[in-house]
Amino acid sequence: MTRNVLPQLYPMGDPRTPSRERPVRLVARELDADDLLREHQHGWGQVTYAHSGVLRVTTSNSSWIVPPLRAIWIAPDVRHEVTVLEKASMRVLWVDAPRRPFADDECKVLEVSGLLRELIVALEQAVPGAREAMLSELILDELAHSPTQAIRVPLPRDKRLVMLCNALLANPSGNQTLAQWAGAVGASERTLARLFEADLGMSFTLWRQQARLAHAAPLIVGGMPLSLVAQTLGYASQSAFSAMFKKTFGSPPSSLLRNAKPGAVQA
Repeated sequence: MTRNVLPQLYPMGDPRTPSRERPVRLVARELDADDLLREHQHGWGQVTYAHSGVLRVTTSNSSWIVPPLRAIWIAPDVRHEVTVLEKASMRVLWVDAPRRPFADDECKVLEVSGLLRELIVALEQAVPGAREAMLSELILDELAHSPTQAIRVPLPRDKRLVMLCNALLANPSGNQTLAQWAGAVGASERTLARLFEADLGMSFTLWRQQARLAHAAPLIVGGMPLSLVAQTLGYASQSAFSAMFKKTFGSPPSSLLRNAKPGAVQA
């Protein structure tokens, strides 16, 4: 698939770079489906949030699907790439490294509370001064208390697994067995099974399940009926999909529907 590669969003010396005096800065951008922000890094932390649309954020070893009303925290100096899966209205918070809300370097998908959404809107409209400073402090506090979600899909290093995993990320409903994939990627079924455990720390079946569930969130939030979500992602039934979703995330898929578009069907 051809992607529309966008100009660098984070040039060195950008006047919007966060600082001790202005620890949170906001950048707004409207992006079309298939837009791509190539891999890059910067010395400040970043919260990427789309109040509409769906993003995929990829680092060297993982991929995250970020649906509307969720955000992703990216720690300072972590190399990352952003792909737009569905036309998105993106708001990016740049956070001064010493004020980072999370101590480790792991990316995290965050639930965006109503308060945080309103703070982001207010910060976008604020001018430098006391109000901007107060909004920044409130945003940092709210980020630190935001619940996180396990919508992470680990990515392999082995080139045979890269081919297989990329194909499944592009088409998560695929039901080919590992034996069927073996012929396509030039390795035996036994070798692929061993590589999944060694490279990704999980079985092929579990990895495919993680990839499917990651894709489920934007479909649900976008208003797709759960029965159709299950069918789209290759599950035999809605109940099988719902059971796996609850086992993975600790809550049923209907928990996402409080933020879904009008017309969404409850479980």
